[in-house]
Amino acid sequence: MRKSVKSMLSPLGKAVALACSLAMCVSLAACSSSSSDSKSSSGSSDKKGQIAGVTAKGKLGEKPTISFNTPMTVSDGSYVVLQKGDGDVIEEGDRVCAQGIALNVKDGTELMDTWTKNTPDCSLKVDSKTLSSTYYNQIKGAKINTTIGFGVNAQDSSGYSYILAMTFVSKSKDLKKATGEEVKDVPANLPKVTRAKNGKPSIDMNGQGSVDSLISQTLIKGNGAKLTDKNTVVVKYTGWLTDGKQFDSSWDRDSTIDADLFSDSSGQHQVIEGWQKGLVGQTVGSQVLLVIPPDQAYGDKEQGSIPANSTLVFVIDILAAY
Repeated sequence: MRKSVKSMLSPLGKAVALACSLAMCVSLAACSSSSSDSKSSSGSSDKKGQIAGVTAKGKLGEKPTISFNTPMTVSDGSYVVLQKGDGDVIEEGDRVCAQGIALNVKDGTELMDTWTKNTPDCSLKVDSKTLSSTYYNQIKGAKINTTIGFGVNAQDSSGYSYILAMTFVSKSKDLKKATGEEVKDVPANLPKVTRAKNGKPSIDMNGQGSVDSLISQTLIKGNGAKLTDKNTVVVKYTGWLTDGKQFDSSWDRDSTIDADLFSDSSGQHQVIEGWQKGLVGQTVGSQVLLVIPPDQAYGDKEQGSIPANSTLVFVIDILAAY
């Protein structure tokens, strides 16, 4: 559970200290091609929303060389298809990983890139419920290895105007619920969890009282990637007090959350400590029962319907990680 609701910066945004995430600032166009090497121009300058005078060359799926005359100006939401991809079509519900280069439009200098350290941004999910129609309509239907440049004018103190050239390098599907092997040796004294057909958990507290130390018990063992303290994890969850009162459930909202397991620049975790400690080391596809003592939750602070000094019980389905 997040300590507070806040926008997450994508790795691309962090790298240039710009307050926008991929889903917030990218305005792209669907495209497709079968060429393994391409050089393409911005197209006609009279096409609404397109950036004129920008080109890219290089092998598809590798870092492109971007060229344009400087200085130039860009408008937010403007874009140009630089390379047409040759991979699978991006579909509804896909999670897309993209490599990026940010180029200052004033002088063409490179502000950042993710290619050098191979740190693609995988935060973007093609979902009509969470993406604006502009982003959704443009991304859905594009092909992997497509490169699109788009204009961004930073709203923070940096004042940068830049072209962010994004190359879609892979895609995947988030799970809908935990999938894997049912754990057979769950201790008998822990809360008993049952699941509806769609995966939504229910719980019998089985006499569970307050605890002084964290309990992290895998209920379903997924066969996906192992989580580290560098991941953002996509989860569905329900939380209860030890008296059985439910205080929150993403299942009831038919939604997921993206929870950071890493700390921010000040060393603070973006989720409560019990989540961070209880989820690191688990695997994608798993369902995990957490019984969290107050000092790893909200301590002596009341939090909405959660009284001060509460032991919290969570059942968490790990659907994806990036």
